[in-house]
Amino acid sequence: MLEYGFFLDLAIILLCTKLFGTVTRKIQLPAVVGALLAGFVIGPNLLNIVHETEFIDKMAELGVIFIMFMAGMETDLEKIKQTGKASLLVAFLGVLFPLIGGVIVTGFFSHGFRGISQEQLLEYIFIGVILMATSVTISVETLRETGRLNTKSGTTIVGAALIDDIFGIVALTVLMSVKDSSTHILIVLLKIVGFFVFAGVCGYGFYLLFKYFSKKYGERRRVPIYSLVFCLLLSYSAEHFFGVADITGAYLAGAIISSITLCEYVNKKMEVTSYMLFAPIFFASIGIKAAIHHIDLHMAIFASVLIAVALLTKVAGGGIGAKMAGYNKVEALRCGVGMMARGEVALIVVDRGVSAGLVPDSYLTPIVLLVIASSLLTPALLKWTYKKHALDYEYV
Repeated sequence: MLEYGFFLDLAIILLCTKLFGTVTRKIQLPAVVGALLAGFVIGPNLLNIVHETEFIDKMAELGVIFIMFMAGMETDLEKIKQTGKASLLVAFLGVLFPLIGGVIVTGFFSHGFRGISQEQLLEYIFIGVILMATSVTISVETLRETGRLNTKSGTTIVGAALIDDIFGIVALTVLMSVKDSSTHILIVLLKIVGFFVFAGVCGYGFYLLFKYFSKKYGERRRVPIYSLVFCLLLSYSAEHFFGVADITGAYLAGAIISSITLCEYVNKKMEVTSYMLFAPIFFASIGIKAAIHHIDLHMAIFASVLIAVALLTKVAGGGIGAKMAGYNKVEALRCGVGMMARGEVALIVVDRGVSAGLVPDSYLTPIVLLVIASSLLTPALLKWTYKKHALDYEYV
């Protein structure tokens, strides 16, 4: 007999993520926080009415691909070019400091640094990689709401956040590739380079094809379908032929499509499917899997220290990078605070790490708490930096 219980699971997940998302949006928090809280509530942590199943895992996997595909389409290369050196410096130090901080904190609370194995070292580095990501969505919405999106610091924050996500995805790809101790690092790097060359060739062919479609057909429903096919094929090729994380393929597919004239139309169609079905399931699944009721005192202290380090290293790294680019203290502070938020990419990276066996699933809960804490603090602190020095900003 056909199993039909997943219908009820889907109905509960979609209803609760929508309700919780609506509430969090009303109190000026991103909907992703509401979806995570929904997963907490309906999962084993509280009500215990929805559990992790193979079906939910597969749907969540598709959710990851959709999220990264759309993130690629929303990558504004012109915005990155506009701030150039400043964005690159803020992004570089904004990933270097959290990476080092994450390694130190994890090592201190785990096995230590003396006589550690390769697996343990990869675990430390992986937590640092998770802390590298920045949620561009939270910062952009806060800047837009306060009317500071087009200021010098605002454009720098957006550009640096986009670069951060690219750094994080590449770092994840390298770590997942070197997980096998028998694999030589040179082979790993060659595979990664090979995949980017492959994606570039495919992307150019896809660009020419869609240029033809845009002239002949315009906005037809077949165009988003072909775009999704391209995304899935590139994601599959990344994992199957090159050993590169599938989300890298999805992100690059979106970045390639961002350059075509029909990008806005494709994005609009994809957004409906993603945010109506797949993305809520992914975020809820993280909340379901994050076992808060199993957290002990040691893990609670670790989570608290990790959150503090994650926030402070972003402020320090982003701020120092902005100062090196010639910004004054106030602008540098804004850049650092604007880089604090963690969101979708951090959740995707930790989920990938748990699935690949790079880190135990006990790390899910601290990262979820980091996403919630940074989502609460970043908008408030970023608004404060602009209000406190209301006249001390420039539009670009």
